[in-house]
Amino acid sequence: PDIELVGIATDGLEGLEVVLREKPDVVLMDLSMPNLDGVEATARIAARLPECKVLVLTSFSDQRRITEAFAAGANGYLLKHTEPDQIVAAIRSIHIGESPLDPKAASVMLNARRLHTVADDLSSRQLEVLGFVREGMPNRIIADKLGITERTVKAHLTRIFTHIGVSDRTQAAVWATRNLTSTS
Repeated sequence: PDIELVGIATDGLEGLEVVLREKPDVVLMDLSMPNLDGVEATARIAARLPECKVLVLTSFSDQRRITEAFAAGANGYLLKHTEPDQIVAAIRSIHIGESPLDPKAASVMLNARRLHTVADDLSSRQLEVLGFVREGMPNRIIADKLGITERTVKAHLTRIFTHIGVSDRTQAAVWATRNLTSTS
């Protein structure tokens, strides 16, 4: 067989020890483990054995965990519902330098990127106005805080609504709450 199992671990620290001792080509990594989570274990493997590829196999499909795993050095990301033959194929593909990514995880990352791009395209003034709308402030107070006229606030809101694809300030506030950090 072209795939050989060289070790199994029940927690992150044990997994790291096995990887450092056996120096495998590919590691199958869960993110949720006792003693040392999979993200930190991946980072330590990437730092000590950069030639070792890490394929995450986990139940987490949220953007934060996917991003953290890749930032730590993961080379691929699969969800636990993946069929065994697809896992084997992913191990083979990661070994030759490809980066397998579960379709659901890919969709999460693409959607997050699209939202990030939309927010990036807003001017700093539009982001300020949108932040105040998110806080429930009326146009008059927004205008006073920014030292502009209410008419200018309304003009900013019209452009913001068009840009983010909403039709009123309630929808804009909801969009801002979901898509902007508190510092935006």
